[in-house]
Amino acid sequence: MELAYISPEWIWKGREEVIFQYVNGLIQQAIKAELIEQADNIYVRNQVMNLLNLETFPEEPDCVTDESIPDMLEKIIEYAIEHEVIEDVFDDKEILTANIMNCFVARPSVIHATFNEKYEQSPKAATDYFYNLSKNSNYIQMNRIEKNIHFKSDTAYGELDITINLSKPEKDPVQIKREREMKQKLDYPKCLLCVDNEGYTGRTGHPARANHRVIRVPLLGENWYLQYSPYVYYNEHSILLSEEHRDMKIDRKAFERLLTFTEIFPHYFIGSNADLPIVGGSILSHDHYQAGRYDFPMTNAASAFDFILEKFDNVSASVLKWPLSVIRLNSSNKDLLLDAANHILQIWKSYSDELADVKAFTGDTPHNTITPIARSREDVYELDLVLRNNRTSDEHPLGIFHPHADVHHIKKENIGLIEVMGLAVLPARLEMELAEIRQFLIGKSSDVAAYHLEWADQIQSEYGEILDSRMADEILKKELGKKFARVLEDAGVFKERQAFERFIHTLNKQVAQ
Repeated sequence: MELAYISPEWIWKGREEVIFQYVNGLIQQAIKAELIEQADNIYVRNQVMNLLNLETFPEEPDCVTDESIPDMLEKIIEYAIEHEVIEDVFDDKEILTANIMNCFVARPSVIHATFNEKYEQSPKAATDYFYNLSKNSNYIQMNRIEKNIHFKSDTAYGELDITINLSKPEKDPVQIKREREMKQKLDYPKCLLCVDNEGYTGRTGHPARANHRVIRVPLLGENWYLQYSPYVYYNEHSILLSEEHRDMKIDRKAFERLLTFTEIFPHYFIGSNADLPIVGGSILSHDHYQAGRYDFPMTNAASAFDFILEKFDNVSASVLKWPLSVIRLNSSNKDLLLDAANHILQIWKSYSDELADVKAFTGDTPHNTITPIARSREDVYELDLVLRNNRTSDEHPLGIFHPHADVHHIKKENIGLIEVMGLAVLPARLEMELAEIRQFLIGKSSDVAAYHLEWADQIQSEYGEILDSRMADEILKKELGKKFARVLEDAGVFKERQAFERFIHTLNKQVAQ
């Protein structure tokens, strides 16, 4: 009779001593990551013991593990569930994880002081410190983010970035039931972006933020706060949020904040979602921007054509070769650049062109706005203005300048700032659906979703015999890139150069008046 192999980990699982190894291992890794110092050892250990209902701790736990902080946290949470410290429910696990890591994170005043000290060295040193802190404290959940699928795809507009988002865990049935049974909706914090989330324990329906920290960034007489996204889509994906809970608004002041931010952090770009539904982001109720240290495909897009913006002689202007309708402005004179950008915004907000199907208003409801992106290029200010319109029709009920129905099998969601710049954030369902299409393309048994069948047939017809899975994967990456380019083209308000030139003529005509 052959005995089944039992791994040492499963033998350990039945021994209570294993928790001591993981707690001590967590402390040692936190010291290595410079979250705490050796002198904090006993204090932090006692705080974690309290959270896990541990009443004693051996002087020297056997077999101290050297696994990563996220991996050890997962094992500690398993212990907490097995020993009924918490229930096996999503929010309970998230709250305990954040509370444990909060034991290792300094108070905001200490982090602010360290950030400012690092900033004296350089802005990059300051953001490096804060980004590493946010990762090491498990606020940025790298274990989950590493599950995402990333690749680049060649298109007519250059390489586009494709991401299939697998990092955000699905809520379990017990969690969903809890949220439905909540008798009252609390309004603290008012939203996920409010500064009040810093250090907030969390509750059913509101994420745990005990290990969350923000950095105050004064901008134009107001307090704004820099944080990193817990599910970073690109390098140093950060959020700059207003201290005041107020609606998003695109105006000259917003442009000025963006450019001023690039003066403070010249190694970061910063942009804003538009301030209207459909063309805006997922949270329009709190004024905020997104920043980071990453060159998006749009960053280095070529100029389709340059044009003169009359009365703004020291501002260079061009229309980008890009699927959306983008005007790029450059100048070493910030005030003049802001005046030019505001002029474009004000004209665009009331601009209509029946030939391009652009209408500025339905009654008193506005449809035109802008998605702006700012960056610094060798001491020259740069501002990209992406023209947006959120009008709907019977033919396109989700938006005329929104992904159309024939691409919904790939992307149906709003096209926000990240997608505008050329990074597709595609739904998790595509991982399994593309696997079935791959099987179909190489002639094996498959179950292709009905809404993908036409696309799969088209690919097979175009490429003919596809020899193996590797070849099928490369073809699918290329075809996904084409689909995403189509998604962005749908969101572009001017499909032809002549339409753009009509708008530019209006810009110059109204300046002259």
